Amino acid sequence: MRTLTDGAIPQPASSRMLLVAAVLFFFYQMPEGVGNSMLLLLFPLVAWWGSRALGFSGMRAWYLDARPGWLRLLALGLVLAIAAKFAAVAIGTRTGVYTFAWMEAPSGTALAGALAYLLFSTFIASTAEDIVTRGLVMRAFPALGRHWSFIVVSAALFVLNHVYRLHKGPLEWLTIFCFGLAYAAALYRTRTLWAAVGLHWGWNLANGLLDIFSRSDIAQPAVAPFYSCAAHLVLLACALVFMRPSFPDGGSASLRATG
Repeated sequence: MRTLTDGAIPQPASSRMLLVAAVLFFFYQMPEGVGNSMLLLLFPLVAWWGSRALGFSGMRAWYLDARPGWLRLLALGLVLAIAAKFAAVAIGTRTGVYTFAWMEAPSGTALAGALAYLLFSTFIASTAEDIVTRGLVMRAFPALGRHWSFIVVSAALFVLNHVYRLHKGPLEWLTIFCFGLAYAAALYRTRTLWAAVGLHWGWNLANGLLDIFSRSDIAQPAVAPFYSCAAHLVLLACALVFMRPSFPDGGSASLRATG
């Protein structure tokens, strides 16, 4: 075992990278394939193993290390995405695309339990998919990760990763693609996956919060996806304009590379 410092980046063998990618993809898709979402809890352990297998400490292979500014970027993405979701629902309700009404939420321990589970489950699910379709891609193809085309490629892979939703057709593909553009842009601009996780987690968390505190239905199914697309195009612009790395690419955090 040898220690790498001062921003040294190990270059994993392509065969090892392919193996890690296959394992990550399997453990991401398997829970939905067998109908047991709790199995996704295995993914963080698998992702940690994959990072170590590629020669990185912790989750650094997936740009999830605690570099300066990571918490600020996570929080910024979270707030932006929640605001975008609520704005889309508010505008959609006003234009008749959605029907919306507040409802009485659970109280006491039931509400606390529901919120705790929502925070945890949406964070795990969002981070797992961000690793598979963004962090892994940038790590496997570093030259691509330095070019704007990474955003488009990652978004396309984000669509293909939704294997259980592809049968819904082109409008579904377009919606997921717009989501992927925003999330990939956050990683591209900041060089940390925490920014993408913030956006992705925020959107999923907002969906869950609306389920707990309101009753909403889609009145115009053919139109509603365009509101989500528009919200994510706004998030794409926010990522490109407002998100900046607060550390040099490569960083200075130490790595441990396994021989």
